[in-house]
Amino acid sequence: MSVTANLSFTDKVRAHLEILDPVTWISVFPCLAGGVMASGAMQPTLHDYLLLLSVFLMFGPLGTGFSQSINDIFDLDLDRVNEPTRPIPSGRLSEKEAWWNSVVVFVLSLGTGVFLGLYIGGTRGLIITSSIIISLILAYTYSAPPFKLKKNILTSAPAVGIAYSFVTWLSANALFSEIRPEVVWMAVLNFFMAIALIILNDFKSAKGDKEGGLKSLTVMIGPKNTFLVSFFIIDMIFIIFAWLEFTWGLYPLVFFMLGGLLMNIFFQWKLYSDPSSGISFLKATVEDGFGNAIGQSDVAEHKAFLQFQVANNILFLVNNLMAAGAIGIKYMHG
Repeated sequence: MSVTANLSFTDKVRAHLEILDPVTWISVFPCLAGGVMASGAMQPTLHDYLLLLSVFLMFGPLGTGFSQSINDIFDLDLDRVNEPTRPIPSGRLSEKEAWWNSVVVFVLSLGTGVFLGLYIGGTRGLIITSSIIISLILAYTYSAPPFKLKKNILTSAPAVGIAYSFVTWLSANALFSEIRPEVVWMAVLNFFMAIALIILNDFKSAKGDKEGGLKSLTVMIGPKNTFLVSFFIIDMIFIIFAWLEFTWGLYPLVFFMLGGLLMNIFFQWKLYSDPSSGISFLKATVEDGFGNAIGQSDVAEHKAFLQFQVANNILFLVNNLMAAGAIGIKYMHG
């Protein structure tokens, strides 16, 4: 309490912003952008730009921010072990202040979803409103008892995949057009990619998870086996994505996807052979390049994962956006 009382107004605002974890907002943006691009229906007008901004705010700072603030509230004991510098365990925010933070962003996110749903109307509007409701429910049950989905990887990973990747693709697509069949496939692939990455992201909290009785895959089967499971999912996603691009007639993109797969397999082999320094040549990309965007870590396996994440995400993101753009162009000419 003494720390909280001594904070300036600026420091307090900074603490409120930090509990929303702005770094995590970025994770939903590519999915939203892809859904919009694949619609092929957005026009360069102020009206459509405002709609785009609304859906980005709804899922990003507000929706994702809510998931992070509520997680900090219910994970206070774990954060005292894993992340003692977070706003609540460090004393910069009281639990009551954190609750007010989460309530405000929850109401704003839900309100935006309801407004967009009513404004768009019909099935498309229902998809948008339902998407944010599902995301907010999963965000709460992920951390809150008695559900606490994060206690087991079999419930935590799918929850993240649905909230961050699946509904975001569909909602952004529905904002400007009927749901494209290709977008459903893209949403499914991104759902599984999110699962694969959240499995590896649990490396950072393995110590606290074990002490708290949480069943992350790392706790259950160990780091090296966790790498194998995640790598298998990632490689299958690249293969299926390449096959889909072939069936959609996006032949040049098939070669980009398969090239990305080969590069990924190289990184995976290096990482699995030596988790602590196997891809240390990517160290600078994390510490000096993308460090502020994806975070830092003192856990060897998680530090290696962050290095791999940069390469994998760039490869997957580029292919996602190229495919979404090509799909959108097809419908523009349709």
